[in-house]
Amino acid sequence: MIFLLIHRMTASFGKLQGETLELKDGLNILQAPNETGKSTWCAFLLSMFYGINSRERDRAGFIADKNRYAPWTGSAMSGRLECRVDDAELTLTRTTRRQTAPMGEFQAVYTGTSNPVPGLTSQTCGETLLGVSREVFERSAFIRQAGLSITQDAGLEKRIASLITSGEEDTSYSEAADTLKKQLNRRRHNKTGQLPALEAELQTMQRQLAEIAQLELHLQASRSEIESLSTQEATLVAEAEQHRLWDAVQKRRALSEAESVAAQAAQHAELLRQHLAEDRIPENETIGRLRGALVNLETTRKAVEKARSERDTAAKVLFRAEAAVHESPFAGQTAEEAWKSATSVSDSKPWPLSELLPSIFMGAFSLFLSIIWLTGNTPSYLVVDAIFYGIPLGLGALFIPFYKNRKWKKETAAFLKKHNVSSAAELRALATAYENLLKTRDAAQAELDKRSAGADTLYNTLSSNEQAILLEVRRFAPTAFDSAAADALLRECAQRRKALTEAEAIAREAHMRFEVLSQQCPPAPADSEVLPPTRSLDTVSAELDAVRAELASARSAADRLSGQLQAIGDPTVMQSTAAQLEEERLRLEDEYEAIRLAMDALDTANTTLQNRFSPELGRRAAEIFGELTDGRYSGVVLDRAFHLSAEPSGDPVYRDAQLLSAGTMDQLYLAVRLAICELVLPTDKAVPIVLDDALANFDDVRCKTALKWLKEAAKSRQILLFTCHSREADFFAGDEEVSIQQLTNKAREV
Repeated sequence: MIFLLIHRMTASFGKLQGETLELKDGLNILQAPNETGKSTWCAFLLSMFYGINSRERDRAGFIADKNRYAPWTGSAMSGRLECRVDDAELTLTRTTRRQTAPMGEFQAVYTGTSNPVPGLTSQTCGETLLGVSREVFERSAFIRQAGLSITQDAGLEKRIASLITSGEEDTSYSEAADTLKKQLNRRRHNKTGQLPALEAELQTMQRQLAEIAQLELHLQASRSEIESLSTQEATLVAEAEQHRLWDAVQKRRALSEAESVAAQAAQHAELLRQHLAEDRIPENETIGRLRGALVNLETTRKAVEKARSERDTAAKVLFRAEAAVHESPFAGQTAEEAWKSATSVSDSKPWPLSELLPSIFMGAFSLFLSIIWLTGNTPSYLVVDAIFYGIPLGLGALFIPFYKNRKWKKETAAFLKKHNVSSAAELRALATAYENLLKTRDAAQAELDKRSAGADTLYNTLSSNEQAILLEVRRFAPTAFDSAAADALLRECAQRRKALTEAEAIAREAHMRFEVLSQQCPPAPADSEVLPPTRSLDTVSAELDAVRAELASARSAADRLSGQLQAIGDPTVMQSTAAQLEEERLRLEDEYEAIRLAMDALDTANTTLQNRFSPELGRRAAEIFGELTDGRYSGVVLDRAFHLSAEPSGDPVYRDAQLLSAGTMDQLYLAVRLAICELVLPTDKAVPIVLDDALANFDDVRCKTALKWLKEAAKSRQILLFTCHSREADFFAGDEEVSIQQLTNKAREV
């Protein structure tokens, strides 16, 4: 017996970043909270044995393993597994060389050496070491919480068939039945398949043969109608031809009249043209230019009148401004002289009171001092000084300022009276007003000069333009001596030019009508004696159109019938083809009946195999289920699709698995999976069993029962139980036969 024992796994896989998991013989309890990598370790173990399917693609609700388990750090996916197979220690490694083939590089060597293990490759590793294909391993020894139920698979069927028949794993009922069913459906499946298609084609062929006979009758009737309508068409065409000949005669007459009218119109236009040339009448362009010049001349004349009126107005303004200047007291002076004269008079006195006080004090002090010197016992020279200097100085200091103030007042009053003002401020205001009057007079003079120059310029322009226009007009109208006469003569010239233009237009129109009629006019009939038709052309045309429409419809119907006959095909060939189709239908009917009989025989054979395998699987599953439920259930049955039912102890009525509680249903599925492991997995290989939270829905009592069973089963094979609960570790606490590991203390955050 080959015994497989996994020692160590190192993974760079999904959220596992170079982490290592140590395993021992027997039952391994691997405890970790959710989202810490338990399912990732299980998927890694499966990938180390069977590899990653690089052709698998993402789809709605599903992520391929190559994307689901890509390392979160962005590094390449890789792994290492160390195991013992009998007495040999092996090291399996898978690495990624190409991003499109994750873990595609495989190597199996004897541990501690670089010697490769013979016959162990990336494709054969799983089946060589475990003895079963990936599909069988996943549906037997690889047990997930979400995958406890058993699904039908061709690989599992082949394995079961090999156990109860010849031992060969190349036959599967579902594959054979599917092949036969495809062949049966290929021939007939409801309204699809070869037989319905042949029958429909045969019916179509027969319907087409009947349709050909009917079409040939309609085609003969259409050809008779075409012949009759063709005769009517020929008669009506001859009558329409008579109308055409008569219309040609009428058009020739109209052409002759148009030719005469065109000649007369051309002659009249030529006569007018000669008269204009003799009178030297200018072209319309010259007439228009001269008339426009006369209009502009009138505009200029009005502008001259306006300019003269503005000049007179400016002269009146200047006259009023000069009168205002002459009325001013400063008349005859410049603005600077007037302002200088106005500012020569001050508003304040030469000696104001604030300046008189020191003078009065000094005069009084001098008189007082002189009196003291004269009356007191003073030296003689001081007396002389007081008489000749002190007294005159004191009197001068007292009376001279008063004298000057009085004189200033008389002079200022006389000056203000001369200018008819009462104060120096009014005099300065009068000087400012005089300056403004001078400015107004100068501006009025400048405006008058400007207006006079403009009026003279416009008048000169008017005179020169008028003379030039009259000189040019007198070249063809000598009597034009003024603008009014020139305008009247130009109007007359314009009327004559207009008459010529109208005559030329009439001549052109008459010539064009003649040309059109000459192009439209058919040649004269050979027989000049053409009789008028008896019926109107509209009546004949309407009848001819109706006959032709009927004829076209009849021909279209005949063509359509001919086309339909050609599209359907040759009746002789179609009859031969119908006979061949009938022979083919009979052959397919015989094949269909033979395949149906073969499917019945295959179903009978599969029922026989199921009857041989199902009791054994049900018996062993019932034993395990009874142990897991402490004898509450005694029987288990399943059909070919692995649909399960359980028999409660003491109750002969089987319960469908869907009617059981979630925990009991998981126990039932686990019992069947364990029974399949015992019956399907190779007896010469102790294949490890992997359980990923398979006991999550078990209550504590059922969990203890299952743990006891797993411990007993672990004596013959290695069992890995990944769990998110602590009760499994608590149950085996102190049991040296069970390996207990806590992978992490808390969930790793993404």
